[in-house]
Amino acid sequence: MPRELSRLQLIERSITKKYRKELWSPFITAIRQYELLSPGDRVAVCISGGKDSMLMAKLFQMLQRVSDFPFELVFLSMDPGYNEENRRKVAENAALLGIPLTVFETDIFSVTASAGGSPCYLCARMRRGHLYSKARELGCNKIALGHHFNDVIETTLMSLLYGSQLQGMIPKLKSKNFPGMELIRPLYRVREADILAWKRYNGLEFIQCACRFTENCDSCAEDEDGGSKRLAVKKLIARLKAEDPVVDISIFNAVHNVFLDTFPGYKSDGAEHSFLERYGETRKDTTEREEPAVMED
Repeated sequence: MPRELSRLQLIERSITKKYRKELWSPFITAIRQYELLSPGDRVAVCISGGKDSMLMAKLFQMLQRVSDFPFELVFLSMDPGYNEENRRKVAENAALLGIPLTVFETDIFSVTASAGGSPCYLCARMRRGHLYSKARELGCNKIALGHHFNDVIETTLMSLLYGSQLQGMIPKLKSKNFPGMELIRPLYRVREADILAWKRYNGLEFIQCACRFTENCDSCAEDEDGGSKRLAVKKLIARLKAEDPVVDISIFNAVHNVFLDTFPGYKSDGAEHSFLERYGETRKDTTEREEPAVMED
């Protein structure tokens, strides 16, 4: 008689079996394609308690078991001032998923609540700084965040539509304020819809936006952003996908396939550049490339 699997084993099995194509494979592809891991790395897997970071932690843990080179993991959970219910939920889900948490506390919510201005921006900046600092204290050389495929394309469109710039979100970057530290995004190729499907399939419930500004907001659903510009972009992409099911893939591929010579200006390493700097050069890629058709009045 076959042995009955525990709930943890069933959850792990769903990642490598039912959702292998949607979760495990794109996670591994991102690790390899973007060279996110190296032998001897000590990675602080940053866990907020939401669906994305919890799945990322599980994926990393499972990868460590089968990896052909050694690396270390620290499952780092920062409490920025969660209420008791959310603190308990994070701990319970970590125990359920077999994730050994290293928890540290900060007063980020208290600081941002009294700072005025844009609390979300300040909160995000402070969170990252605290995570880098604690990770370095624990001997880590990398921090891993749970940004996924949808974050990539939404950020790109938000910068275009609301920020008057074309700015993407790269899979990894070196810290400017913490030399020797690096940020990696291993869920870069994983779609949010597939994370939600995995969560629902396993009957899992994670904390949503646990910020004090939104925790009592009925409209702040886990897969929505409380009427923000990001939600507007989510809805725009959904409308476009209704007409063209692969439009999100096109946006994602576009950030990997930028024709810099077709832009009148760009920034690199903080310096502004103009196409005029190279306009006088005789180069095939700047003189013979066909421009896209434009409708005229």
